[in-house]
Amino acid sequence: MTKKVFTAADMEAFLRSGQTAADLPKNVLLTPSAKDVLRDGLGPVRANGAVAVTTTVPSAPILPDYEYHWTPGQDPKTPAEIQAFFDSPAIVAIKHRMVDIGKRMWAREYTDGNGGNLTIRVGDNLVLCTPTLVSKGFMTMEQMCLVDMEGKQIAGKYKRTSECMTHLAIMKRQPKCKACCHAHPPHGTAFAVAGVRPPTCMVPEADVFLGEIGLAEYGTPGTPDVAANVGKIGVDHMAVLMINHGVITWGKDVEDAYWKMENVEALCKVVWVASQLNRGKLMSMTPGQAKELIAVRQSLGMDDKRASWKECELCDNAEFQPGTVCQIPAAAGQPSNPGTLDSDAEKLVKLLTEQILASMK
Repeated sequence: MTKKVFTAADMEAFLRSGQTAADLPKNVLLTPSAKDVLRDGLGPVRANGAVAVTTTVPSAPILPDYEYHWTPGQDPKTPAEIQAFFDSPAIVAIKHRMVDIGKRMWAREYTDGNGGNLTIRVGDNLVLCTPTLVSKGFMTMEQMCLVDMEGKQIAGKYKRTSECMTHLAIMKRQPKCKACCHAHPPHGTAFAVAGVRPPTCMVPEADVFLGEIGLAEYGTPGTPDVAANVGKIGVDHMAVLMINHGVITWGKDVEDAYWKMENVEALCKVVWVASQLNRGKLMSMTPGQAKELIAVRQSLGMDDKRASWKECELCDNAEFQPGTVCQIPAAAGQPSNPGTLDSDAEKLVKLLTEQILASMK
């Protein structure tokens, strides 16, 4: 049975209807903000020991939201309008955030030299992006650029990064992609160089905020080939490993896109270390638990192509490592016995053992 997910808004409506925690369905999943609303909406305990629900439920605490909202069809057109828009307070604030995230990328060693780049969509046909040949740790607000959806630079005195075309390839295909972050984090890039996608069903945070990570074929950086390869994979994957290159992530805003870069690097590092600790035998969540995380992911507004998959398919990581394959339960009345040995193999082992013992004598 699919479990219902309660968001903060759902919980407010639930409490306003006069219901209490005792009335919650047994199979309901509460998001962290929903739990906060439930907790903060409880009033004093009555004399009979029952918990009283306040008649006025306080609004949920404000969540950080850095998404830029523009009015469709209202992009600036003339050079003067474009420059005024580029220098407007709202866009200047985004430029400052790009500079700050660039410093974070550099400080965490996600970039080297002038590697990595950021983009934020700010109109129907307008995208802010970082400059080329500038270290992400030492960018300034004045170095940011403005391009159209075809990559033509329309504002900013510094030349835009050539790799913005890869970002635009995702934005054109996926309307929910409002910002991209590209970097070369060591562990994530190592997985990309090895052509190995990190497994699912290992770390809940990764399953919620990243979903299944994509893998895009190699293309020379800045060329139409790499843009096409990544753009195609990026439609269904918010994080993509670029073979022999690095990682690209996207989200509803630049902070969201950058956080997903941190998520990718953390997951790859954890999986790599865990593989060394237990000779490659990794613990895995159950398919049912994975299904719950997809429901949480959807409640946060993120699509997931695996929503319609069978539970057994969700944790099948055979591509990553033998032994983490989803086991399909035996049919009814046919008990599974994975420990049964092949009779011919047993005979061969017995024969070889006898020959070895005879030679030792």
